[in-house]
Amino acid sequence: MHYEGAHIIRPPSEADSIILQVTVGCSHNKCTFCGTYKEERFRIKDQAIVDADLDFAAQYCLRQSRVFLADGDVLSLSQNRLVDLLTKIRQRLPWVNRVSLYGNAKAIRNKTVDQLLELKGLGLHRVYMGLESGYDPVLTAIEKGANAAEMIEAGRRVKAANLFLSVTALLGIAGEALSQEHAKATGQVLSAMEPNQTGILTLMLLENTQLYQLETAGQFQLPDQHGMLRELRTMVEHLDLKKGQLQSNHASNYLAINARMGRDKEAVLAAIDQALAGHTRLKPEYLRAL
Repeated sequence: MHYEGAHIIRPPSEADSIILQVTVGCSHNKCTFCGTYKEERFRIKDQAIVDADLDFAAQYCLRQSRVFLADGDVLSLSQNRLVDLLTKIRQRLPWVNRVSLYGNAKAIRNKTVDQLLELKGLGLHRVYMGLESGYDPVLTAIEKGANAAEMIEAGRRVKAANLFLSVTALLGIAGEALSQEHAKATGQVLSAMEPNQTGILTLMLLENTQLYQLETAGQFQLPDQHGMLRELRTMVEHLDLKKGQLQSNHASNYLAINARMGRDKEAVLAAIDQALAGHTRLKPEYLRAL
């Protein structure tokens, strides 16, 4: 397989997938907390290279039944290009039963429900969307490129096309000052979206980001471990979901959660309370990672 760029990232649930790189970098690449693609110019890979990777997968990836389309925001491609790509995956990798990709709010909102339905009919199954926060002042500060209403619209559009919606929220992104406001609003926005899967991550500051520079200058302060747990508790408290997965199994988190909403909501709150009371061992810093 042919990979370009310094980083090829994928969600934890795509660990066993065929990683087919279609774009390099991120079409937005302005978020103040993300250093993954800062040195990369967003570009679409040559079709001949992608075709060669499909040929490789057809020969050597017979035991992998899922495909993840990398890098950040393959959904920003034109509809014609996406239709062509999914058609080729279906033809050359007929045993694949799930195709997934990242999609930011702008890229999702640039597709109609009918276009998303067309992609679903060709094998697209799952869209991973980074919400990070549901609080507009935070979304503006981190230059996310969308406000809460636009995030909700994007999430609902994915659901209207009967695609699996996986949304990530980021503990700590509001700093200490706006921690609780961020947590409450994020829970409310997630409830309005009704994602099939909610993934909780915890912010880790990277040296090549604007947010790291603000922290170094004393203009941003991360909550401590207990502050992160209080934020998580408030977020879950304001989650009103009849169903869906809630997970904090990413390596960045201090406390691992794997639950079903809303069946397990009270159990999740109780587990967080146990951690806040010091009865649960939290992940040590040296084991946290991106």
